[in-house]
Amino acid sequence: MSTEVVMPRMGETVDEGTVNVWHKAQGDQVTEGEPLLEIGTDKVDTDIPAPATGVLAEVRVAVEETVPVGTVLAVIQ
Repeated sequence: MSTEVVMPRMGETVDEGTVNVWHKAQGDQVTEGEPLLEIGTDKVDTDIPAPATGVLAEVRVAVEETVPVGTVLAVIQ
C-alpha cells in the first residue's frame, strides 16, 4: 500500500512552502513519525514527519523547489 506525503497547510495565510532539505533519500527505510524533510515558509521552518512506515519509494519535489499546499511531495510504500 502506498502513502502520499502531502505539503501541509502550515498556517491560515500560508499557501506554499519550499523544501529546504530531505532527511531521507529515495530508497531509504522510514518509520512513521520520524522527520522526513524540512519545509520552509516566509514565517517558519518545520520538519515534516513520515506519515507511515515503509520505504521512501518516490521523491517528487526537489530541494529548493516551492510548491503549493496539497502537492504530493513523496510516496512511501
